[in-house]
Amino acid sequence: MTSTVASSATPPATPRFDVPDFGCGVGLRIPHYGHIFAESPEVDFFEIISENFMVAGGRPLRHLDQVLERYPVVQHGVSLGIGATTPLDWEYLAALKKLVRRTKTPWVTDHLCWTRNSHTDLHDLLPLPYTEDALMHVAARVHIVQDYLELPFGIENVSSYLSYAQSEMSEWEFFARVVEEADCGMLLDVNNVYVSSFNHAFEPKDYLDRLPVERVLQYHLAGHTNKGNYILDTHSDHVIDAVWDLYEYACGKTGPISTLVEWDEDIPELDVVLAETEKARVIRQRVQARHAS
Repeated sequence: MTSTVASSATPPATPRFDVPDFGCGVGLRIPHYGHIFAESPEVDFFEIISENFMVAGGRPLRHLDQVLERYPVVQHGVSLGIGATTPLDWEYLAALKKLVRRTKTPWVTDHLCWTRNSHTDLHDLLPLPYTEDALMHVAARVHIVQDYLELPFGIENVSSYLSYAQSEMSEWEFFARVVEEADCGMLLDVNNVYVSSFNHAFEPKDYLDRLPVERVLQYHLAGHTNKGNYILDTHSDHVIDAVWDLYEYACGKTGPISTLVEWDEDIPELDVVLAETEKARVIRQRVQARHAS
């Protein structure tokens, strides 16, 4: 991997939230359990999908407790549907808060999207129209969720494959204004920025330049599948060089922040995923050295 990121003397932004930098971690996935429990590999932290552990008991929680004995864990959700027009699900939020107490996660994240309507759960992370009405609707709901959970809540930019004719602003303006209005954090998925920039023909660094980067709680990195005319965010391969370069550009703005490598399809051995985290670690160190010089 070679970097094309130019050096910068601009100091990193002062973080909005007092949260730890856990280093470079991976998603906790069932195919890796045997390796994790038998060998206790060197991993800075694990990220769990909250919904997988929002259960009354049984094997999932026993496995989670084993992980918690050895590693920091952060929670990431996939079904909150913060942009939906249906009421917030208070049973879901109560179960989420119970899990938060178990894991002692320093923050919780979910996606800037909608996932359901009044009739069905669509099981997909669908983008929102970028309008003033949608902005205020989402910000109000985020504010409620963050207050209820009593710890920083971050929303993640999603990859997208369509746009709405009624949108009144760019995705990055919408994202920035939602988190400012809600006074919440950002989970900045660098791969999703790249995927959407390809699919919608915008410059990904322009996106990053217009974000309130002091609100970034965590980074996501992943591989994707390039179909020629469009890219799918499949989490099924190595992170490509262009995304690594974009990550380095973002790190130059934020300083070191907890970074997670996602690999959710065609999952390889854990050592393969951990090798990706080492690439992130090298970039973090390079950025730190650049700012220290």
